[in-house]
Amino acid sequence: MAEGDTILRLARRFEANLLGEMVAASAPNPRGKAAAVERLDGRTLETVEAHGKHLLLGFGELALHSHLGMSGGWHFYRPGARWRRPRSSAWALLSGGGWEAVQFGGPTLKVTTTVRLRRDPQLARLGPDILAEDFDPAPVVAAMRADPGRGLGDALLDQHLVAGIGNIFKSEACFAARVDPWRPVGEVSDEVLLAVLAAAREQMLAAVESGGRHSFRVYKRRQGACPSCRGPISSRGQGDANRTTYWCPRCQR
Repeated sequence: MAEGDTILRLARRFEANLLGEMVAASAPNPRGKAAAVERLDGRTLETVEAHGKHLLLGFGELALHSHLGMSGGWHFYRPGARWRRPRSSAWALLSGGGWEAVQFGGPTLKVTTTVRLRRDPQLARLGPDILAEDFDPAPVVAAMRADPGRGLGDALLDQHLVAGIGNIFKSEACFAARVDPWRPVGEVSDEVLLAVLAAAREQMLAAVESGGRHSFRVYKRRQGACPSCRGPISSRGQGDANRTTYWCPRCQR
């Protein structure tokens, strides 16, 4: 699933290439037509916002809301360049400023009014964005305390508590802070919770700057050795969504 670092990189790409440009909007795939993407044709991209895993593009009184989920993606091409996927599978095509921004797949793609977007219950329930410039971890820690029996790794994935962290940085941040992701939140000190959030933010911002190129220390290393103690990496599903958590039982307590 695209995590907050991916969405922030996309936002910066839109800002650099299409912000302030009048776009030609089309929907090669019927899914995009159902999302009313073509209503944006001839409009100017005025604002770009990333909030957690959500990308919000403002076109005056209309807005485009995108969430990529497990399989969605935005691609940028120069006009005439060969696409990596068939044109017929594109849900949205926004052209302008010498670029084509193309969206494929994802659970959420819709055009709505800006007023309605501000009232969207899905967005209203999101917690603070882990990558926001003014991110304050204290309210997140306080919100986590409301369910002390919940596993730390599961809590980090709850977008209502903190927006943007996904399965990769859940595992990597807990490893960096040397805390067991299975420990109940009620058994973890404020200091450790703050350290986990700080690690997640630092790692995700580094991924933004590197273009997503980074090596994992525990994530998807179930057949590998811990980079610290050389012991085996463990993994199993966690939480109601059963997302796989990776950790070192020796190093993380």
